[in-house]
Amino acid sequence: MSFVKLDYLPRLPKNLQPAIGCIGAGFIMADCHLVAYRNAGFNPVAIASKNPLHSAEVAERHNIKKVYADYHQLLDDEQVEVIDVAVPPQYQLEIIREAVTKKHIRGILAQKPMGLNFGEAKEIVKLCADAGITLGVNQNMRYDQSIRACKSALDQGLLGQPVFATIDMRAIPHFAPWQEPLGWATIRIMSIHHLDAFRYLFGDPVSVYTSVTEDPRLSKTLKHTDGVCVYILEYANGFRAVAWDDIWTGPAREGGVTDHYINWRVEGTEGLAKGSIGWPSYPQRQPSTIDLSTTQHEGWIQPRWDEVWFPDAFVGPMAQLLCALEEGTAPEISGEDNLKTMALVDACYLSYQDHRPVFIDEILKG
Repeated sequence: MSFVKLDYLPRLPKNLQPAIGCIGAGFIMADCHLVAYRNAGFNPVAIASKNPLHSAEVAERHNIKKVYADYHQLLDDEQVEVIDVAVPPQYQLEIIREAVTKKHIRGILAQKPMGLNFGEAKEIVKLCADAGITLGVNQNMRYDQSIRACKSALDQGLLGQPVFATIDMRAIPHFAPWQEPLGWATIRIMSIHHLDAFRYLFGDPVSVYTSVTEDPRLSKTLKHTDGVCVYILEYANGFRAVAWDDIWTGPAREGGVTDHYINWRVEGTEGLAKGSIGWPSYPQRQPSTIDLSTTQHEGWIQPRWDEVWFPDAFVGPMAQLLCALEEGTAPEISGEDNLKTMALVDACYLSYQDHRPVFIDEILKG
């Protein structure tokens, strides 16, 4: 209904021009970050990656004037105020260790996951805090349009007290070569988005129970345990959130029917919201959706929009960092906040290894 407004777009800074230095030139930078930044009017001025030729190609595509042979040279560029670190997690800590020594750098946007584990993430947060550098995290599912619309509905009390929530993912992600030495398939790749979305919508759980099995397709090329994952988040007030992240999805690439989707659902004492995430259709532009019913209004509330998660939602993580720098506040997804997501991820691994529920404080205080 028209008189119910659900906010689904990120807040933008007044000044779009702080100079951004981009470290990394892979798919996520070239096809998501930089597309979104140009569309929003942000100001990427320099780029570096492990492959300077590829950096130059990406720079030409996105009209970036400076291409550096390596990230060390980029970090020395005193024009650069903000660093966008979009590299695999095993390289983030060493880059940020050097970045915090540069007096001209005011802000850093770290890719998720923020390092290899909670311990590395904690060190990254401390490095930035000690240097007086504002740290944001590119935990971008929080900026998927349907997730933000759901948060808006919750904040307005349209659903009442949340009772139960689910995320049902049946989709095959793109697997990158950097995953192979780490043995990660799902939890630190896709589940981290869902775990963080639950935190964004409902706050921090007390404990998590996780069960996993191998993906039979991926097991042929990647030694892993966290293929198909199911996890239950328990909250102190009795609320429960459950997700199943199925990257097998049946023999979709072996001649069977393809049925890929991500659906979510939130049930409250005064309303119900359900939605779909359009990302599995990428590169086709399929917007995410929300359908909302509430005891406060008759019928379904079904707003629709043209924006999509990949790449449009990637405006949000950089925007929240630029807003924080402009206003002297903490980013919406600060490094300090994201430590709790990283702790929840580590708790998931410990849970399935020990076959038990794990209290999040075991990681935070361990």
